[in-house]
Order: sequence, then structure tokens, then C-alpha cells
Amino acid sequence: MIVSGLLTSVSINFALCSIFFILYSVLRKQPGNYKVYAPRLLAEGRAERPSRFKLFRLLPTAGWIWNAWQPSEDDLLAYSGLDAVVFMRIIIFSLKVFSIAGFIGIFVLIPVNCSGNQLQNIDLINISNNSLEIFSISNVNNGSDSLWIHVGAVYLLTIIVCYLLFTEYRYIASKRIDYFCSLEPQPNQFTILVSNIPVPKGSTVGQSVEKFFTENHPNTYLSHVVVHRKSKMWTVTNAAKKIYRRIMNSIKPPNEPQFMHYGHLEANVKKDHSREEVRAAFVSFKSRYGAAVAIHMLQANNPTQWLTEPAPEPQDVYWPFFSSTFMGRWISRLVVIVGCMLLTIVFLIPVFIVQGLTNLAQLETYFPFLQGILTMSIVSQVITGYLPNLILQVSLKIVPPIMKLLSSAQGYISISEIERSATHKASFFIAYVMTLGWTSTSSELFRVVPFIASLITKPFVKNPDDFTVPSFPYHQDIPKILFFGLLGFTYFFLAPLIIPFLLGYFSLAYIIYRNQLLNVYAPKYESGGKFWPVVHDSTIFSLVLMQFIAFGIFTLKKLPHSTSATLPLPILTLLFNEYCRKRFLPIFMAYSTETLLKKDREDRNLPGMARFLGQLGVVYYDPALVPLTYSRSQDTLHEPLIPTQVRR
Repeated sequence: MIVSGLLTSVSINFALCSIFFILYSVLRKQPGNYKVYAPRLLAEGRAERPSRFKLFRLLPTAGWIWNAWQPSEDDLLAYSGLDAVVFMRIIIFSLKVFSIAGFIGIFVLIPVNCSGNQLQNIDLINISNNSLEIFSISNVNNGSDSLWIHVGAVYLLTIIVCYLLFTEYRYIASKRIDYFCSLEPQPNQFTILVSNIPVPKGSTVGQSVEKFFTENHPNTYLSHVVVHRKSKMWTVTNAAKKIYRRIMNSIKPPNEPQFMHYGHLEANVKKDHSREEVRAAFVSFKSRYGAAVAIHMLQANNPTQWLTEPAPEPQDVYWPFFSSTFMGRWISRLVVIVGCMLLTIVFLIPVFIVQGLTNLAQLETYFPFLQGILTMSIVSQVITGYLPNLILQVSLKIVPPIMKLLSSAQGYISISEIERSATHKASFFIAYVMTLGWTSTSSELFRVVPFIASLITKPFVKNPDDFTVPSFPYHQDIPKILFFGLLGFTYFFLAPLIIPFLLGYFSLAYIIYRNQLLNVYAPKYESGGKFWPVVHDSTIFSLVLMQFIAFGIFTLKKLPHSTSATLPLPILTLLFNEYCRKRFLPIFMAYSTETLLKKDREDRNLPGMARFLGQLGVVYYDPALVPLTYSRSQDTLHEPLIPTQVRR
């Protein structure tokens, strides 16, 4: 890419960002758009719709920036949970790293790169027509002692990143323990999922579970709920929900509370012979420690039976998981692997198109009739500087939903696990370039798709208060941040000019995502920051990749003793990673005996604890089996039998 193409791309992206910011500043204040830009505030009754027209609502203001900046980390923790705090810590960590990297790159490496004369035909007068390579390591002469500055920069950044990773891992690990200790009793803390339950002839799954845990965990076992496989029940229940919503909304006055029990529906469901027991059950215990012992100990002499794993939160359970057989799930995993490979191949198509667009000479060869248009300066700059990025942006929009769909077919028991799995897959397909992140982040603020959808559906919506508060798409946004980090590490010493654009992206992301977490998204589940180890491992991978690239580049540049100088770096980095895995990773896998027993002792005399334990046997019922109650005032079809305090 030439400098003029880069400047064109920057100008277009800056203009789009400005437009999105201005539109958001105006549209967010319009009462009709509260469902788009503040659905969480509206659902919680903290956003009042003004009745009178006021002129200031038509003027763009920046007050939302201060509102997003002002809340402390503790406020965000109390409002959106630890997952939201950890997500913001990823952005803060990236800002710290690339602020230091940017200082080194801009004030040290770029002057060294520009002082070389390895590249020929450089026009210093008309610099806009030069290649960006004059700012890169390519312009440093082969064998030059100046390359040792780049070696020192790689060493320095590695040391800084490892130090920041260690302090961040330690901080988040302590936050995870503190957050767990601050929570009120949660059903998933006392419950495990048991699968591959052996059932003797003439017995049932429930009888086997009761007998086994009464004999082997007599002091801690409390109750169990057998999981059922069903297909018709979900269809019947969902259809009933829609029908009764329509009936109650159309017949009853809006201000009259109504409650209707679906006794006949419950009876019909229980007579549905398509329902059968799955050899799995949610087993509850009297204490957190009792549940932890059952999870981590081998339950039977046959390791393939009585398999245990932590139970997700009741609202986090992915119930379709239980609607397929174990053999079906095993086959689906093979299908997912093949699907990912095919998607990779299909994704090469827009990549090839992008590669062609960045080479005008090649484009003129393939399409000679465009030669007259391509010779125009502005057209060539747009095509080489912005159009390739736009094509990738459009192509990549469909990747996260596809990855989530593939992950859901792999047999995960919770929505949070599905999204963490999709996070691993989507990271291979995020390929934004340079300043494209600015546009994608500012479009998140403007919420283009929900805004357009609200305009289209507004004439057909009878009840304006009927809307859904979205949950934060961690599986979509974390891979994006990680890929920008990968870009920054690999290009840090090769082409430091990328760092300022990355800093611009992370700065926008910090304020925009804080705004969205406070006003738009409501937590669907709480994993306790479990995705931080993924971030740590991805950062280590980026560091090692940077070091291997440095090893190859310094060899190609014929730097004396470069092999012995750079070889220790990946070894030391991987040793550091292994230490962090031993020191911190177990905290994210399970809570310690010390923590569990301390929390159990604190909650032993808690008011309402006996009632909480008494209802644990009901909270993990499949929603399709629970009698449904309709309440217009709360716009829900059933109430949880146990109040869960996942976040405050």
C-alpha cells in the first residue's frame, strides 16, 4: 500500500466515525430510540420517556462520554458482573502495552528505519506516492548495526508484556475469589451434572442416582433432578407462550395484572410419550464443599460411568444439548471439524478478491475495460486503501454467528461454554486491517442493525414495551481485540506505523464498550472471568510469534549472531507461561477448599438458607416441564423458583 492509499483509508474511517458519533449523540436522546440505545435502562425503569418536546434533544452532545467514563471498576462489577470487568481489563491491558510499544516504535524504531537506504527510488519530496515500507525494517540496510536496536526493542517489549501479564493474571485471580465470596448462595455452587449413569434392569435413572449418592455421599447429598430428552415439548411450550402473550395483550387492559396457570398444558406435557429419561441428572448437595468433592473425585471403578462436571447457572443451561444422543454428539463434533475446514476454504474467496484489489496492475490485466477509471487518482486510492477492508468487514460479519452455531453442535452444556468455544474459532477469521477497527467499534456504538430493524418493525409493533435486552457478545468482540493485539505484536518492530492506529482503536473501544455495558447489555450468565486464561494464552502466542518472526527477519537481514541473540526469547517466554499456568490457572478451573469451606461457614446461619437448600431440587427443572405463569407486569411466562443473585 502506498502512503496516499493509507491516508485515504484513514480519512474515510475518520469521517465514518465522526458521522456515527454525531448520529448517536442525537438519536440516543429520542424517546423512540431508547429500546435501541438504552434497552437495559428502560427495562430497569431507569430511563424515563419525556412527554414534551425539547430542542436540546435535536442537538448532538457528548455528555454520554462522561457518563461512561465516570463509574469506577467496583461500580461496573456491581452492575454488570466480573465478566464485564475482565473484558474491560483486556482493553486496559492492551492500552498499556501498546502505549509503551508506540513510544518505542514512533520515537526509536521509525527514525532508524527512515535513516536506511535499502529501498531505492524513494521520492522524499512527494512522500505520498512512496510505499509504506520506507517506515519499516525493510529500509534498514542488510547487516547494519542499527538492527541491534530492533533486537533490543523486541527484548524490552517481551519483558514489559510478561510483567503486565503476570500482574493482570494475579489481579484478576484475586478478583475472581473476592467476587465469589461476595455472592449470595447460587444454585450452581451446590449442584453438579452427572452423566453416563448406569441403570440396572428394572430400575430408573432417578432410583440409581438416589441409591448411589445416598450410599457414597450420605452426609452431603441433598436432592437430584433427572434430565429428560424431548422434542415435542419445546415446540408445544414455545407455541403456548406466543399464543397466550397475544391473547392476554389483546383482551386484558394494560394496567390490570393477570396471572394464568397452564394446568391443562402441564397435564398434556406430562402425557407426552416422546419424553424419555436421559442418563444424566443435576445432583445437589448441602454445601459447596460437598459438591466440589463429588466433582473432582472418581466416582466409580469404571471411569466411563458416573461422570461429573460443574453445573452451569440455571439460566445458562443449554437444554438442546440433552435432546441428542451421546453418539449423535460424537458425530456432530466430527461434522464441526469438517465444517470449520470448509469455512476456512470458503473464506479464502474474499481474501483473494482483496489481494487483487490491492494490486491495480493485476486488476487492469483482468479487467482492461476498467483501465480508464482505475487511472483516476481518487478511485485508485479508495480501491487500494479502503475497499479491500470493507469487503473483509462484510465477509467477517457472518463468521461469529456461524462459529457459535458450530460450537452449539459440539455438545456443550451451557451457553457460556458455547460462546467461549466460539471465541477460540472466530479468532482464526478476524482479519481487519489498519484503521478498519475504528469503523467497526463506532458502529457498535451506533448499533446500525438494531436501529434499522427498529425503524422497519415500528409500524407493526402493538406493544412498545415489548422488547428484549440483549446480552454482551463476548464470543464476537474478544477475538477482535485479541487479533488487534496479534497485529500489534507482529508488526511492532517490522512496521511500527501500525501502533498509533491500534491505540486509536483501543481508546475508542474503552469508552464505547463501557457505555454499552452500562446502558445496552444485560448479563445472561456469569463465568467469573473464565475467559482471561484464553486472553493470556493468546498474548503469549502473539509474543512467541513475534519472536520467531524476529528470528527469521534478522537472519534474512544478515545480522551477525542474530540466531544466538533471539533464540532464548521464546524459551524464556514459554517458561514464564508455564509458571503462570501452575500459579494462576487452577484458580480459574475450581475454587480452593479454603475458599469453599470459608463461604460455607459464613452462609451456615444465613436467613433463608434452609429454604434455599429445600428448593434446589426444583431450580434445575427443564423450563419445558415447569408449569407456566403469565404476568403482564413483568412480561414473563414463568418466575424462577429460587432468586439468583448473579450480579447486582
